[in-house]
Amino acid sequence: MSTLDPHNPRDLRMLAEQSNAWPFEQAKQIVARVRKKPKDEVLFETGYGPSGLPHIGTFGEVARTTMVRHAFRVLTEDKIKTRLIAFSDDMDGLRKVPDNVPNKEMLAQHLGKPLSRIPDPFSNEYPSFGAHNNARLRAFLDTFGFDYEFASSTDYYTSGKFDATLLLMLERIDEVMAIMLPSLREGRAATYSPFLPICPRTGVVLQVPIVDHDAKAGTVTYIDPGSTAGERVTVPVTGGHCKLQWKPDWAMRWVALGVDYEMAGKDLIDSVKLSGKICAALGGLPPEGFNYELFLDDKGQKISKSKGNGITIDEWLRYASPESLSLFMYREPKSAKRLYFDVIPRNVDDYQQFLEGFPRQDARQQLANPVWHIHAGHPPQADMPVTFQLLLTLVSSSNAENAATLWGFIARYRRGVTPQTHPKLDAMVGYAINYYRDFVAPTKRFREPSDVERAALQDLRDALSQLPAESTAEEIQNVVYEIGRREPFLDAVKKGKDGRPGVSLDWFNMLYQVLLGQEKGPRFGSFVAVYGLANSVAMIDGALARATRP
Repeated sequence: MSTLDPHNPRDLRMLAEQSNAWPFEQAKQIVARVRKKPKDEVLFETGYGPSGLPHIGTFGEVARTTMVRHAFRVLTEDKIKTRLIAFSDDMDGLRKVPDNVPNKEMLAQHLGKPLSRIPDPFSNEYPSFGAHNNARLRAFLDTFGFDYEFASSTDYYTSGKFDATLLLMLERIDEVMAIMLPSLREGRAATYSPFLPICPRTGVVLQVPIVDHDAKAGTVTYIDPGSTAGERVTVPVTGGHCKLQWKPDWAMRWVALGVDYEMAGKDLIDSVKLSGKICAALGGLPPEGFNYELFLDDKGQKISKSKGNGITIDEWLRYASPESLSLFMYREPKSAKRLYFDVIPRNVDDYQQFLEGFPRQDARQQLANPVWHIHAGHPPQADMPVTFQLLLTLVSSSNAENAATLWGFIARYRRGVTPQTHPKLDAMVGYAINYYRDFVAPTKRFREPSDVERAALQDLRDALSQLPAESTAEEIQNVVYEIGRREPFLDAVKKGKDGRPGVSLDWFNMLYQVLLGQEKGPRFGSFVAVYGLANSVAMIDGALARATRP
């Protein structure tokens, strides 16, 4: 056991320095950065493109950055102030109409305009499309209790917060162009400019060549694409009259705000490098960070805000707790993962297992436990009498359409446990009912047992009927195991406690496929203990009766 006290900031720092949990590994890079270039405040940033509704990938970036921020605070004993900015690129021009929004014809009339200057297609509640999506993002981040500051690109451009760095960018435009041009196709390179004027006449973000620039005056000149006479228009680069192409924009923001840490998706590796070079050309130091792998939908395609594939924020929270989503984000950030509905049950139950194991771990092990990072070093006490998978199976077996039915089973299995004493379990009961209705019930298919399986089910039915009503889950599991110790369910590799051949998963999978019409389930003894021996015997009788029908 560790002799260091995790409640002592100095000891906790020493433990963190030895930990290889990925948030600490990232935070160590920031510590080294601050040692080389000391500062009073460290700034963390996440980005959001409000051309589509916020999705789980957006949340994941904030959640992961928050974990790194907390790890940094531990490694510095909280002696350096930190801030987290959630930055919305709401001054970007709308390039195409998203698939998952109403009033598409109206949006199509505003293509090219900044998102903050396009009417809200959802309602009249917000002044713009960008404002609506920004509000959705803030509401969700607030639900999770994140400590962050929201920042709007439009506000920063128009208020003058970026003016000094924009003028610096104009002064060093040749250096910026030398970095960007080799990365562009020949046709694009011929017309490229880091500055995008906002057309005074139409309000559109213009992708036009800059024919002249004046660093002293702080202006750029372009030919109005809507003028038949080739009229030249000169606008300031400050005050929101121009915005930057997104890679120079990213670099400008790092310099203007002094960003120390920002992570990005694997698809932006080259962009991070280019923006880093531009940041250096402006005299700044590119932030620390890493490239996380992308989330994939059920077809293996990258999740997209505009397509609306994958899972939305609201959908996950219909079926599972916020903590389960945080666990999904914590796990293996550098590995590509499917983000679809079938990953939810595992993450719900795994979160509970990590929480239950936390008190039994020493201090070093606790710092490697995901719940330590999910809860900023203070995970709650575990108190979940049943698993999510077990609840799903109870709903499936009883066709429960309301929480009261499930609570009847739970109360018999765990006396004294009520919705009032266990509100989180009550919430999970609701999640299980929603998940069953939407995903399990539509795909429920009972298969016919073979003759051998039918005989085994009959023996299991008779054995369960002989057990005392107060039998424990472990006692029931032992009976289920012994009944399954026969061909074709024997496992010669996996031995039982008595040295005899064990029982393969085929036995347990058969029980769920034949009895419940689903591929897998929780520990069968635990399920029977909650569902009740009499109910379980009746369920087997029903399956056997189905099998005898012509």
